[in-house]
Formats: sequence, structure tokens, C-alpha cells
Amino acid sequence: MSADRPIVLGVLTYALVAVAPTLLLWVVARFLPLLLGLPEQLRALFRRPGPPAAGPSFESLVADLHRLRREVRGRQPTTHVRRVALMAAYDDVLHDLCRAVGVARPPLSDVPERERPFARLQTEAAIEAAGVVLDPPDSGTAAA
Repeated sequence: MSADRPIVLGVLTYALVAVAPTLLLWVVARFLPLLLGLPEQLRALFRRPGPPAAGPSFESLVADLHRLRREVRGRQPTTHVRRVALMAAYDDVLHDLCRAVGVARPPLSDVPERERPFARLQTEAAIEAAGVVLDPPDSGTAAA
């Protein structure tokens, strides 16, 4: 060792050489995603808000409800997967229709699977109470 350099300066130089690559990788990994996302954040900040995202119209929700209700009440689907998909689609349309007619907290939201049929009946009753006819009269039959 040379006596012209203090030992503390040598230890600090060694620590800097040993820690610098790790510190550099940490900084890049931490802040690179933020820097890459910065242009999109700036665009979003200065973008004019567009029209609100419109969901399906009330008429299409009611038509979907009638169509799915006929399928649910008609013959049973051939496979379990189709039956589960049909019931999930029916529940989704019921939930969307509740939101459209102003039912604050539909009974169908957040219930366990075993209580789903009863909650479905309660949701249908809430929709009917809001003024939507679930079983429209058939257009091809004449009243006697």
C-alpha cells in the first residue's frame, strides 16, 4: 500500500465501485416504467374528455331480457356449460337492467351460488316493480 493515500479513501472507492452497478440497476428498474409512461400520462392530462361511454340502450336490455328469459324458461340446454353460461348471461342482463331503471342495490349482486335462484326472483320482482314487463303478451295470439 502506498502511504500517500488514506485508507478511508480507498475503502470509499471500493464501496462505490461495488455498489454503483446495483444502485444503477435499481434506479433503472424503478423509474424506467414511469418515464416510459410519462408521454401517455401527459396526453391523458391534456386530452379533452369525450362523451361518456354509453352502454346498451334500455330497449336492447329489455329485448335481451325477454330473449334470455324465454331460453331460461324453455327447454334446458344440452350441456352444463351452456346452462351455466345462459344463467350468467341472464344474471348480467338483470343486473344491467336494474342499473338502468334505478334499482339501487339489486338483490342479485354478491350472493352465494346456492342462494342465486331466490335472489334472481327478488331481482325480477324489483324490475317488475320498476315498470318493466318481464313476460310480454304474445303478439300472435288473440285474446278471447
